[in-house]
Amino acid sequence: MSRKQMNRQMPTVLIIDDEADILELLEITLIRMGLDVVKAASVAEARIRLAGQSFDLCLTDMRLSDGEGLEIVRLIQSDYPGTPVAVITAHGNTENAVMALKAGAFDYLNKPVTLEQLRVLVKSALRLPESLPPAGRTLLGNSAVMQQARALIARLSRSQAPVYITGESGSGKELAARLIHQQSNRASQPFVAVNCGAIPENLMESEFFGHKKGAFTGADSEREGFFQAASSGTLFLDEVADLPLAMQVKLLRAIQEKKVRKLGGTAEESIDVRIVSATHQNLALCVEQGRFRQDLYYRLNVISLKMPSLRDMPEDIAQIAQSLLQNMAAEQGVEPPTLTSAALRALSQYSFPGNVRELENVLERALALSSGQSIDVEDLQLAPASVVLNSDEGGQLIASAKWPLEPYLDRLEREAIQEALEQVRYNKTAAAKLLGITFRALRYRLERLGMD
Repeated sequence: MSRKQMNRQMPTVLIIDDEADILELLEITLIRMGLDVVKAASVAEARIRLAGQSFDLCLTDMRLSDGEGLEIVRLIQSDYPGTPVAVITAHGNTENAVMALKAGAFDYLNKPVTLEQLRVLVKSALRLPESLPPAGRTLLGNSAVMQQARALIARLSRSQAPVYITGESGSGKELAARLIHQQSNRASQPFVAVNCGAIPENLMESEFFGHKKGAFTGADSEREGFFQAASSGTLFLDEVADLPLAMQVKLLRAIQEKKVRKLGGTAEESIDVRIVSATHQNLALCVEQGRFRQDLYYRLNVISLKMPSLRDMPEDIAQIAQSLLQNMAAEQGVEPPTLTSAALRALSQYSFPGNVRELENVLERALALSSGQSIDVEDLQLAPASVVLNSDEGGQLIASAKWPLEPYLDRLEREAIQEALEQVRYNKTAAAKLLGITFRALRYRLERLGMD
């Protein structure tokens, strides 16, 4: 019986390096982990090995005698996409690591490779599922832009590369981050979502890295931070552009070193966390303006995902609206009403500056206001479009009309208050401070706008 037949149930790893001593070290370590190992000393030999059998993991050095490890990464992505591949890079050569991650590498290790880091990477890679359907909510729609977004999310879930999600407020950035996590090998581990704009600056270091007992006044016990809470899972940094510069430096170091130190502590702890970040701001512009560190920007923006706005997929609005209504009705224990053809037409023609989040608010209000088994245009209470007269072209319909003035201003106020509440996790006192109004004024506005 051949060695391959004997080990057909044993995960097989292809290791590629042109240094015999490193190959031997990797082989011994992996065999002790109960894995089968196939070695290759060059790009050419690796191509032969890959063509001859399937592998559960490939680990390649970036610099080989006859080429670059990047060639292996690209070959595997194109011809053997089910095989996760990780690269070994020279210490401090982050540019190569980023290039490999962009090309589809699962993760990377810096030389000199420690056995602890190698074991963590291998265990993580071999947990990669072939397919894991997302639990709970998902991204609906059959438009080209939504299909592209879902396809990219599926591809990103098979990587460990940091992901930067862009998109307008309400476009589903956190949902996308959750789907990346749920479809990844980290799905059984924690997903920790952090709103970077909602944390007081003086508490940021403690919140992110934890603190020891007595580290500061009020620190009555030791506490884990976000990084420890997300151990072996995913840390989602929402509104990352709101991080102050001092915290950006500390975050960069934690990501680079894969270690954190609790406030008041002396020992560093190793961390295994995937970073997904998002913001509705233009982060590149923040870098130009000196409000965001360029080195951190490149660390976070290894692979970017842009979430489409509702305006980009008007053909999906009917499906999304009906699905949302069914969920809302189920939560309230009532029969889901239908949307009239006029209501569906009005929704598809509305600009939705607040995207899916605004659509949810519109439908929730309509569900409460409708008296029968159907929702009509009047129940939606959308700001009406207006007609502008142009001497050359006649009447021209403007979707984002600004009159009548009162409903337009109400919509702007509602959106500002909703965004402020979400920034501070629905703490009304903090939201009032963020909006620059008194707590009493906020309560009045919430009641007047039907948001209380």
